[in-house]
Amino acid sequence: MKRPMRTHDQYSARSTQNKQFRLYRSLLLCSATWAIVSAIGCTKKESLPETVVTVQAEKPEQGSITEHITVDAALSPLTQAALSPKITAPIKHFDVQRGTRVKAGQLLATLENKDLQAAALDNKGSFTAAQAAYDTATQAQVPEDLQKAQLDLAQATANLKLNESIVTSRKQLFAEGAIPGRDLDTATAALVQAQAVYDIAKQHYDSMQRVSHKAALKTAEGQLASAEGKLRGAEAQVSYSEIRSPIDGVVTDRSLFAGETAPAGTPLITVMDTSSLIAKVHLAQSVAQRLAVGDEATITIPGREKDVPAKVSLISPALDPGSTTVEVWLRIDNKKGELKVGTPVRASIAGRSVANALKIPSAAVLTAQDNSKSVMVVGADGVSHRKPVEVGIQNDGDIQIVSGLTANDVVVTGGAYGLEDGTKIKVGAEGDDDKEKPAAGKSGDGDEK
Repeated sequence: MKRPMRTHDQYSARSTQNKQFRLYRSLLLCSATWAIVSAIGCTKKESLPETVVTVQAEKPEQGSITEHITVDAALSPLTQAALSPKITAPIKHFDVQRGTRVKAGQLLATLENKDLQAAALDNKGSFTAAQAAYDTATQAQVPEDLQKAQLDLAQATANLKLNESIVTSRKQLFAEGAIPGRDLDTATAALVQAQAVYDIAKQHYDSMQRVSHKAALKTAEGQLASAEGKLRGAEAQVSYSEIRSPIDGVVTDRSLFAGETAPAGTPLITVMDTSSLIAKVHLAQSVAQRLAVGDEATITIPGREKDVPAKVSLISPALDPGSTTVEVWLRIDNKKGELKVGTPVRASIAGRSVANALKIPSAAVLTAQDNSKSVMVVGADGVSHRKPVEVGIQNDGDIQIVSGLTANDVVVTGGAYGLEDGTKIKVGAEGDDDKEKPAAGKSGDGDEK
């Protein structure tokens, strides 16, 4: 039986009904899916427990706290001497090795010095001759010359007086007519001659006293001093060939061997006094001005379990022009010789102290980007609260709280990093959160998933 042919209008109506049915079905399916998802989501949200973070906390401690300034340094000797010869000569022999303990003035090495000894011997002979000439001049020649001049003056004086008396008597006799005028003229001429001799003797004696005697002594002294100076110079040259230690200490370096030529001015032997060592540190002026000579310090040395005690022995009175820091010396006793020069160390200097300070562990203080300080405290409601604080002295483990906390606050000392303000917390031992978590691969009741 043949189906009746559908008209165009019938076909369009049928197609429209099919589209409406499919749209209605899709809407029903989406609504059902959304209801199911919403129900599941609400169930999960309602089933999630409130997050509780386990932290470590304690109350601030009341007690003394001391500032410790820590800085790196290297150990240096108390004193040292790098000995360089003043002359260039081959090394004759050494009297010490590295590690030899020496005393001040002890002979360490000798350079070849035969030529210097010969020159010193020659100058010693010249000095001996000058000494003899000085003795002769001062003890024989100069006194004899002065004595001779004194005798000549005395003789001339006596002769002058004799001629004066002769002239006086002959003048009287001539006046009485007892002698001719020729005899008076002869006596007068002799008096004039005696006066001239006296004047010459007196002038010579006076010059001997004023000039010649002193000049002769100075000439002799000058010749002796010149000879002595040459001798001392030669002896100094000999002494330069002997290298002696200027300090007590230990030989730490010996650069050459016997037979090699030691150039003048080049260090040959180094001696260090290591009975005490110095740790030289550079501190900011604001820090150094809080220190004083005699302050206690400790030195941490690699490889040693115990720290070594030290004391501040010097605080530089001027800033270093390059770094604008203050150099501070820490003196360490090393009589046993256990510490070595050049060892890198960590120095800790005791600075300011506060007797009754409120202090907490340094790890409890949180530092913001603007360098402001704060701590997390446990509130009475079991929630974390951030409190800004002002800090003071800090040592290795604790830090002083100047303001922002009281002794009754409970401060979060562990687990505060990343903790938000207002987080539900509980106080417990470190690792409690890990103990409460189920093992990996197992559910909370111990069954494998």
